[in-house]
Amino acid sequence: MNVPSIDGQLLHDIIIKNKYKAALEIGTSTGHSGIWIAWALSKTGGKLITIDIDEGRHRKAIENFKQASLSEYIDARLADAHELVKELKGPFDFVFSDADKDWYKNYFIDVDPKLKVGGCFTAHNINDRSAGGPGGRGGRGGYGPAGGQAEFLNYIKSLTNYETTVNSNGGGVSISYKKAEK
Repeated sequence: MNVPSIDGQLLHDIIIKNKYKAALEIGTSTGHSGIWIAWALSKTGGKLITIDIDEGRHRKAIENFKQASLSEYIDARLADAHELVKELKGPFDFVFSDADKDWYKNYFIDVDPKLKVGGCFTAHNINDRSAGGPGGRGGRGGYGPAGGQAEFLNYIKSLTNYETTVNSNGGGVSISYKKAEK
């Protein structure tokens, strides 16, 4: 359920390259991606808010953050992201979405006003095939029909104030830079 190391390295490198400091992760799982993100933020002077609804995964993530000596850079919250993401104030300059795939577009819509221009919204288990791109059949992305991922990717690619690419080296990560407010 965790992101492959190649995807974690990608997230880390995006944060370092852009000197991001205010990060949000939607879907902590056991903390693997959060460790990569927090490791980068420890170098930029930033902090991560990470959300998971599952108490067991939340506890394991907190344990993993402590073992990695990164707890001071992480605000791990046990909550329903459908509600909490709407309530968070922001602003954020980096977001990683890796929770319920059918809700990706909703998470993006809730976070977009809180994402700084120049910021980056990333989402996991995304590939061009799942959105009907070259060689696409609707794909599965490992989590059932790619409806949520395809809907999200097609939506974000349609926005003129975002520049979106897909990195397919690991589990598939969409990378969307916010170029303007609208």
